[in-house]
Amino acid sequence: MSENICYTDAYARLIEASVVEVDEDANAVLLERTEFYPGGGGQPADTGVLVGDSGGSWRVTGAKKREDDIWHTIEAGSELPAVDTKVTAEIDWERRHRLMRTHSALHVLCGVVWRDHRASVTGGNMEPLSGRMDFEFETMSGDLVVEIEKRVNEEIGADREILVSILPREEAFAIPDLIRTKINLLPEGIAEVRTIEIVGLDLQADGGTHVARTREIGRVKVTGYESKGRINKRIRIAVDDAPGGA
Repeated sequence: MSENICYTDAYARLIEASVVEVDEDANAVLLERTEFYPGGGGQPADTGVLVGDSGGSWRVTGAKKREDDIWHTIEAGSELPAVDTKVTAEIDWERRHRLMRTHSALHVLCGVVWRDHRASVTGGNMEPLSGRMDFEFETMSGDLVVEIEKRVNEEIGADREILVSILPREEAFAIPDLIRTKINLLPEGIAEVRTIEIVGLDLQADGGTHVARTREIGRVKVTGYESKGRINKRIRIAVDDAPGGA
């Protein structure tokens, strides 16, 4: 099993590691440890670069989880580093941090909608500084999304701490409303559950990367809403660099 520290330290930008396996067919390499997020839960995988201690560099165009390992996809046309090559693995930090801000913004949105309307999440996706989330609403209006946007920015401005925890399965599933999605996406038989808590607002199971406090998100703007079915409504957001707050 390769170690991935992004799950406990989202601010790690680079680490030193050795190549332990090469997959020529997939044009990918496995490192003994990494900080690359492999994608999942609507958050795209990290990109970045591997720089060899003895020269050479390899552009990482994505990362993918295979069972317990994280494989790094190398840019097409590049010769792969050999097994035992020592490298410095560095993520594209600007892109990652924008994704962290966006992911945390979506959790604030989710927390506000659950607190105020008890609407479950039915889907979601994100790119750097933009995202969408689908909720189980029967009706939605312009006035409603204006109010939701206001409440989201109030919570961001409250500068709430965002905590990551790894809990035993039994303890995690004893928490009410931990699974906020309409369908439980956690694998069967999982022994531990990673949770993200926006202190005082939201607590749910999640595998992605987040900022440490809500004010780091910036300001959220609802850019649109639409119906995706009888009881499925989509809210689209953008995140900018203005300070959070009402």
